[in-house]
Amino acid sequence: MAPANTGAKKQKKKWSKGKVKDKSQHAVILDKAISDKLYKDVQSYRLITVATLVDRLKINGSLARRCLADLEEKGQIKKVVGHSKLSIYTRAVAAAE
Repeated sequence: MAPANTGAKKQKKKWSKGKVKDKSQHAVILDKAISDKLYKDVQSYRLITVATLVDRLKINGSLARRCLADLEEKGQIKKVVGHSKLSIYTRAVAAAE
């Protein structure tokens, strides 16, 4: 017969230290290349939020909010949901369609 305390000899579980995400280096000012890409590409996005601009253009979040306000002012995008925490925009459709 096996002794009753065989389970006590197992190794204790080692917890991982966790994964650390690399700090991203996003642009904090608009240079010519990012500005051209912003005005050319954003009009074709169906869903436009701060997060999509940060992810696709590699710009800072505060800069993305300013860009969205500028694009809306120029009539290139249209606001769908205006919440204090999240603003959702879509491309502006032409009235001639």
